Amino acid sequence: MTDDRHAAGMRVRREVLGDAHVDRAVTATTAFTADFQSLITRYAWGEIWTRPGLDRRMRSAITLTALIAHGHWDELAMHVAAARRNGLTADEIGEVILQCAVYCGVPAANHAFAIAASTLEADPVIDPPEA
Repeated sequence: MTDDRHAAGMRVRREVLGDAHVDRAVTATTAFTADFQSLITRYAWGEIWTRPGLDRRMRSAITLTALIAHGHWDELAMHVAAARRNGLTADEIGEVILQCAVYCGVPAANHAFAIAASTLEADPVIDPPEA
């Protein structure tokens, strides 16, 4: 079961984050970080992102919200690009951030807008995966 979850997780991780990002993460894995990389691949990507209850668009919107709420700015740009890959438009990403302004705070949303704008400007058209 663990191997199945890892394989499913790696497939989804690549589809959502892109091969280049995942290849960098795999290449950067050390003996010290190997267990953590395995955990997030099996658990986050192979257990949670593969569940049928929510589509990837919704999972991306939730992920953006959680990252903004907790101030995980280093992860936000990566997940803005992932949200585009999962089919969210730039306008929808903006709406998620506006929603966060009310529930997470204006300073958090302000910072999130800056990160999202920079990410979207760098790669304005990210094709979603073919279904």
